[in-house]
Amino acid sequence: MNELYLVDVTPENIVDLGLFCVKNVKSPEFAKKKDWFIDNYKKGLRIKILYNESDKQIGYIEYILADFAWRPIDASDFMFIQCMYVYAKNDKNKGYGTFMVNACEEDAKKQGMKGVCTMTSKGTFIANQHLFTKNGYLQVEKLERYEFMVKKFDQKSQDPKLIDWTQNREKYQGWNLVYADQCPWNNKSVEAIKLVAQEAGVDLKVKKITNWQEAKNAPSGFGVFSLLHNGKLLEDHYLSSTRFKNILNKELNK
Repeated sequence: MNELYLVDVTPENIVDLGLFCVKNVKSPEFAKKKDWFIDNYKKGLRIKILYNESDKQIGYIEYILADFAWRPIDASDFMFIQCMYVYAKNDKNKGYGTFMVNACEEDAKKQGMKGVCTMTSKGTFIANQHLFTKNGYLQVEKLERYEFMVKKFDQKSQDPKLIDWTQNREKYQGWNLVYADQCPWNNKSVEAIKLVAQEAGVDLKVKKITNWQEAKNAPSGFGVFSLLHNGKLLEDHYLSSTRFKNILNKELNK
């Protein structure tokens, strides 16, 4: 083909297409994400992979009906962009993100949604605000480092809201790691963290989130990864063993 195009990932073709961010379909990370995808597909979860004119995979977008989003949001009748990604540096700033966002918006309109929403922040693991502001999204709320961006198709509709995840931390006393299979990078991080904790003699409680209800009541904005110590959030997305060692040393030497 001689132009950009998107291919829908389905339960039937997921092994053939892969997941863009996980190339090895035989890896445990792929298997867990695949199972999670198939389970949530029936709830409106959609993954689209972006191809260039050379039929090469260059991007990825994942969105879901906001009622079933794995993030702490309250946004009935909206579509929620849960993850999007353009990997190569030379593929960035070429309008590929806009191309994928537009496709999500068209899908939301076909389904009679009131609009599309997403969460943005600074950092490499999540889309930044600029992509969405230039596409007509407005920031309706901010909590900690996360901006809640909304584009309403019906301006009379009520703004979606964030659920205050900071209220859910106090119960996590001691060392706690809370995660879900929504992000395949979580699993490798969790295994590395567990090993470091074991070597350090730290009693780390690990809880796996298994449904969207638990994710909406998670103790962090990312929803599907939270590292806590005595009710304090230390990290809210996957991290390396080295990063965890540094966090551990800092907390233990206070």
